Amino acid sequence: QVQLVESGGGLVQAGESLTLSCTASGNIEHVYAMGWYRQAPGKERELVASVYRGGSTNYLDSVKGRFTVSRDRGWNTVYLQMNSLKPEDTAVYYCNAWVMTTRENYWGQGTQVTVSS
Repeated sequence: QVQLVESGGGLVQAGESLTLSCTASGNIEHVYAMGWYRQAPGKERELVASVYRGGSTNYLDSVKGRFTVSRDRGWNTVYLQMNSLKPEDTAVYYCNAWVMTTRENYWGQGTQVTVSS
């Protein structure tokens, strides 16, 4: 089992920045990848950014150059630095952890990000 707790969401104006944090606990030694998903009202959940145990990262095209995903060396915390925020970034952001050995996904409770124009 892996437990995930997000923090850092809020209300900002377009062009401003926010940093989301996700603290992981439990069997984190088997986590292969962690990432951030988001879900806007009426839309499907989409992958925003992910970081793998080897250090490689992956981004949604619309956030490339604006968002940066990173993690600490112990996989205890994953961050999403969001710059130049746009109203279309408004969504609930969820932290995700994938355990390769069991092929299980774990989710945080979500944190709201609202960007006003």
